[in-house]
Amino acid sequence: MASSVDDGKEKYRSFLYDEGEKNTTWRFGEPPTYDVVNKLFEEGKTKVWPPGSLEEMVQKLVKTWEMEIFHKARVEDFKIIDPSFTYSLNAKLYGKFELETSSTGRKALSLNEVAKLGGGYNPHLQTSLPEHLRIYNPAEESSDSSHRAFTTTFPRGFALEILQVYCGPPEIVFKFRHWGFMEGPFKGHAPTGEMIELFGIAVLEVNENKKIVKVEFFYDRGELLGKLVKGERLDTNDGEVASSCPILKNTG
Repeated sequence: MASSVDDGKEKYRSFLYDEGEKNTTWRFGEPPTYDVVNKLFEEGKTKVWPPGSLEEMVQKLVKTWEMEIFHKARVEDFKIIDPSFTYSLNAKLYGKFELETSSTGRKALSLNEVAKLGGGYNPHLQTSLPEHLRIYNPAEESSDSSHRAFTTTFPRGFALEILQVYCGPPEIVFKFRHWGFMEGPFKGHAPTGEMIELFGIAVLEVNENKKIVKVEFFYDRGELLGKLVKGERLDTNDGEVASSCPILKNTG
């Protein structure tokens, strides 16, 4: 497979093919390749940010963060994520909900807690729904199985673009768009071939060393998952098929 590396660097992400990564332990055995999803991004993005602009910087920062959190197996190999890092999903919205209903809200997670959830997509798809109502159940998914599920569903990747940056740094607030084409099955449901989009807002905080110490995401997970189960039910056990390429290495 042709590589998108240019002079040892990837177009949109840092700390991937650099000299400093020669001793990095990769979760799936080797560095991921982004050629396929980069093509999807370039063909489908709605914004073209000038080189050196704040928006372009934030876009590269977020893509690099996603790469490290998904693919680097050891905290000591993180270059852009601080060890004190915390992640939260709809934290403030759930905090309000907790006050009003006494239900358990979504709390911030440390790096160790993210790892215990299985990493990958699992922290992004946390839910308080009863287990029998969960389309996707993070409690039953490992890092491998979650990554396999989404790379099978989106064989061309799940691309990310920054739509707007409202403020920052050091506290950066931005609107994002994630999209991909459902060309593979998901959890027993046939592919629809449709473009699946997810929009949201995020807050990302960097410290004086330009490392990320906090990320907060605000979006409706049901907006994504509901679209993935529109296809008819399949007869196979889980509706997932093996890919002809190393799907755990290739990613969105």
